[in-house]
Amino acid sequence: MAAEKEGAVVTKGHDEGTKAAAALLEEFGLPLGLLPLEDVTEVGFVRDTGYFWLAQRKKVEHRFHKIGKQVSYDVEIAGYVQPRGIKKLKGVKAKELMLWPPINEMAVDDPPTGNIHFKSLAGVTKTFPVDAFAAGQ
Repeated sequence: MAAEKEGAVVTKGHDEGTKAAAALLEEFGLPLGLLPLEDVTEVGFVRDTGYFWLAQRKKVEHRFHKIGKQVSYDVEIAGYVQPRGIKKLKGVKAKELMLWPPINEMAVDDPPTGNIHFKSLAGVTKTFPVDAFAAGQ
């Protein structure tokens, strides 16, 4: 894990961390409400590899009302951000019936269609409107 973080720009504290996370999402063309974080302690980003992590004091569950989905965000979320997507995502789960399968990939359509796709480790892909993940949702 330490090798992945080598050369990272690290931001500490909730206000600065939240700003850093929003700037990262915006830079890579991802919806700003994708990571509804609370009590952020640290955000790190390695520009050379795209590796990022977000740490928060406690696990957060968030309901995206527009699509009726409950999503769980662990105390540490990590992955590799790229234009319009994230790969090898860890720390995010979406409730499906009674299960919480981990989401390991997400991508916004390019060219834009208004859709975002989430893929689980089980190979299940779900597609939703991007605006369901706008800031404040």
